[in-house]
Amino acid sequence: MPSPLRGRHLVLGISGGIAAYKSCEFLRRLLDEGASVQVVMTEAATRFVSEATFQALSGRPVFTDSWDGRVVHAMPHIALSREADGIVVAPASADFLARLANGQTPDLLSLLCSARECPLWVAPAMNRQMWENPANQDNLTRLKAHGVHIWGPGSGAQACGEIGDGRMLEPSELLTHLRSALSGAPPAGEPPVRGLLHGRRVLVTAGPTYEAIDPVRGITNRSSGRMGFALAQACAQAGAETLLISGPVSLSTPVGIERISVESGQDMFDAVREALSHWSPQDIFFGVAAVADWRPSQTSASKLKKGSGASLQNLAWVENPDILSHVSHLPAPQRPFTVGFAAETDARADLLSHLPAKRERKGADLLIGNRVQDSLGGSHTELWLQHADSQEPLCTEGPLEKNEAARALIRWLAPRLPALRDEA
Repeated sequence: MPSPLRGRHLVLGISGGIAAYKSCEFLRRLLDEGASVQVVMTEAATRFVSEATFQALSGRPVFTDSWDGRVVHAMPHIALSREADGIVVAPASADFLARLANGQTPDLLSLLCSARECPLWVAPAMNRQMWENPANQDNLTRLKAHGVHIWGPGSGAQACGEIGDGRMLEPSELLTHLRSALSGAPPAGEPPVRGLLHGRRVLVTAGPTYEAIDPVRGITNRSSGRMGFALAQACAQAGAETLLISGPVSLSTPVGIERISVESGQDMFDAVREALSHWSPQDIFFGVAAVADWRPSQTSASKLKKGSGASLQNLAWVENPDILSHVSHLPAPQRPFTVGFAAETDARADLLSHLPAKRERKGADLLIGNRVQDSLGGSHTELWLQHADSQEPLCTEGPLEKNEAARALIRWLAPRLPALRDEA
């Protein structure tokens, strides 16, 4: 599988710190993954590693000056940031973080970070006491609130001889973070989703639920959570403030998303109600989670043993709350635009024939059907969209990789939101 960095154009920012030597290896790894990289250095960074080193490694001239005449109209802070799929500052010194947090732009690197329209990731590197300094922690809190993603720091021996937090992450660790951040981003040539949901608030449920029978047994399903996580990531990339409520999965939380982890269907229902009450108003609700229809009426406090008379057929069962139906029937203005997912084992023709009645029964504005055989637990999916009296495939060319399907759904949905709500 090709690297998610292939074909990406990144700005690698380097501020003053001894960890700048690690940036040479990080740059080499980025290039090996197929990314093109433009290096921008602060004046202090050039005291640790020369511009010539990074120019030789990247094959590009290095920028350090806001008035660089190599850029048309002498506006490198605009030109460099607009060309980038993302900016990584590694190392990010305490001084640089303070400037960034307080909107100070005395150098090219802080200026282009301030003018960016792309994601910004920073890898702090400093002495342990500087890291723990309350002013530095305040700056980090402010940066996170402004959408800056903080990677690290690590802990260990430092150049000053002390031991503690503040080491810049190793190049391999930074590369892992970057792969994860870009794994759901659209590749070159695919229409972007950026800005399509700007100002919207979106709630997404994802993954399976687990209904405990006793401390060691339970009922669950094979949902991987990939579609819900991909959709949450696509919403965030489209500019939405995104909350993800997930059942038990082994997936990492996408960058820029708040996540609430739950276990059972009742837990998920309670979390959704809480979110709609205290995190409202929501603009869109995506019910992607595969919630168990049934749960034991009581969970045994101890393991049920063979020969004790206890068996599955003797258990009493109750229905779990129907989350999609609950959200769909909320009164305005609390009710968001509701999108549900319906996974069925039926043949395609039967699935499509059942979608209209199911959408009507659930009360959803949009119901998306897919076949279990084509998607559950896998990396690809084929989706059909049912809205009012109209039905259409998301893609006429067959199954899509789930990240690609999520972005395609956002591109389809965003311009139609007002009309679909009126139609429903």
